[in-house]
Formats: sequence, structure tokens, C-alpha cells
Amino acid sequence: MGSVLESTDIANKLEDLSGVVIKPGENPYNALIEACDEEPAKIQALYATHRVRRNGQQRDKFLASDYKGLVIDPYLLRLENPQIEPGFKDPRYCMTFWGRPPIHVLELAEAIQKKLKALAPKIWLMPLYRMHITTLEIDFSRTADEIEALKESLKPAIPHIASFTHQHRSRLVKPMISYDLSAFALSFLPAAGEPALSPAPTAPDTVQVLKQGDGYTYHHLRRDVWEQAKEAGVTVSSRYIVPSAHITLGRYLTEEEHVTPEQRKKWVDGIDEINVWLEAEVWNNAESRLIGEWVVGQEKGLDVRVGTLWYGGGRTVQLGEGF
Repeated sequence: MGSVLESTDIANKLEDLSGVVIKPGENPYNALIEACDEEPAKIQALYATHRVRRNGQQRDKFLASDYKGLVIDPYLLRLENPQIEPGFKDPRYCMTFWGRPPIHVLELAEAIQKKLKALAPKIWLMPLYRMHITTLEIDFSRTADEIEALKESLKPAIPHIASFTHQHRSRLVKPMISYDLSAFALSFLPAAGEPALSPAPTAPDTVQVLKQGDGYTYHHLRRDVWEQAKEAGVTVSSRYIVPSAHITLGRYLTEEEHVTPEQRKKWVDGIDEINVWLEAEVWNNAESRLIGEWVVGQEKGLDVRVGTLWYGGGRTVQLGEGF
């Protein structure tokens, strides 16, 4: 009999720190949009509030005199170290709609991973080819058969959802490292008037674009995809609805590099320094070699994905058309 393991989500719950209250029964993405009067600058500000507050909260946990330790993922630990439990397989099947980063975002993520690895060489890094942003999680921690049934019920809507970003283009900007006791990620904010930095779409880009410009934010995109899933007759059972747009960069697999207060301070100070560098050198900087902007759907549409999706696994049901 295999181990009974606890997900890091239980021990390290992701809370919405934006202050927006979701009404029962409504599309959960509507609440923030309405609270912000549909204004991109206000939506960006609430996303920024969430990530700044969370980073401050997590920094305090790392530096606390009664530091409780890292929240090491027991599933990933066994997958990366098979000797712990030979034959272990992740039983948690999921269904999600992922956004896939274009090449220039992967280059930025790789550069940041190298900086983090220099701070703590034993961290686990997400392989570039597995990187994704979860635009919508349909369901999680189910059996393979349950997810297969869910996929089949959603099947008629999948082609439209997968290519939805081809005609509905939202922009993410201002990348920053967000972190907690279990993982660290590259988080973005919905755009609100920043200069365009991304490479032009691959020619010819002749499709009729129905939504673009910063008035159609990433939060609008998530709202619309949620609505399509609902219209297809599916109940969306996401773990959390928070104002966050992030790519996981890595996780911790050992306490060794965070045992002493000095080690932990080096880690959080190092992250702060990288974030200062990002803001000074990458944000809104057309001269930077690294590009700090992402138009969701560039190069690849949404990746409708099922399987054991933690850590970038699983399989693609359909990948939408990119631009």
C-alpha cells in the first residue's frame, strides 16, 4: 500500500489577498472586474496588491524567530527520488487550460532560474518545456476515469476554447518573482498602458481579432473561458480563484539550504535583489535583451490538458492556434 500524502496546497494555502469578495454562484472572475469598474489600471493594482502582500507575508515566515520549515512537496520528492518509495506514481489526475509561454518569456524564465540556482543550488527547477500558466483549472485530484468523463463532456467546446486566445488577446507585464515556503514563480500583472515590447505576431496575422488592447485584460480572458466551460455543462472546481498570473519556476526538495537564519535571509534578500533588477532593467524597457511582456496566445493557443498535471506533466487533448 502506498503512502497517504498531503498536497502542499493544504499546508500552504494560497489566499486571495486583494480584498475582493466573490459572490456565491457567480462567475468568480466577475467580482474583481466589477470591483475595478472594468478599468485596467485598477485591475493591475489589485493583482499587484495580491503579490506584494503575499511576498511580504512569506518573507516574514522565512525570517520568523519561530520558523516552521519549508513545505516540501512529498509527491515531487518521491518522483525525483524513486528510492524513497520504489514504484510510486502520482495518483492526482486533473484537467486544465494552460497558456504556454512564447520563446522570449522562456528565455526570461531561464535567466531568472539561473540566478535562483546560484542562491540555492539544490532547488528543483521546472524544465522550460513544461512551463505554463494555468488560465483555468477545471478539476483536480480526481481519478483517471473521472477526468476522462469530464473531458468527454467538455469535448464539443474544446476546439473553440483552445483557440480562443487567437481572437481574444490579453497582455501581461511587469514580471516579478513570487514565492512561499513550497515554491517560487514568475508572476505577471495584467497590462494597463505600458509600451508594447513583444515581437510582432508571425505573418500573416490576418484573423479578425475580436478583443485586444489593455481594456481586455488577462482577468477578462479567464472570466470568458470560465463562462464557456460553464455553458458546456461543466462545473468548474478550481482549487482557488486568486488575482495571480504566474509560471512556476521551481520548488524546494530539501531543507539543507534554508536551515539557518543566515541562509534564509540570503534567499529572501536574493529574491528581492532579482525583483529590483527586473523592475529596473526589464520592465517597460525596449532596449533590454530580455523581454518582460507576454501576449497570451502568442506562438501557441491554450493547451487543453489532462492527466497528472502537477510539475508540467500530463497530455494535450488539443493545442489551440497561436499567432
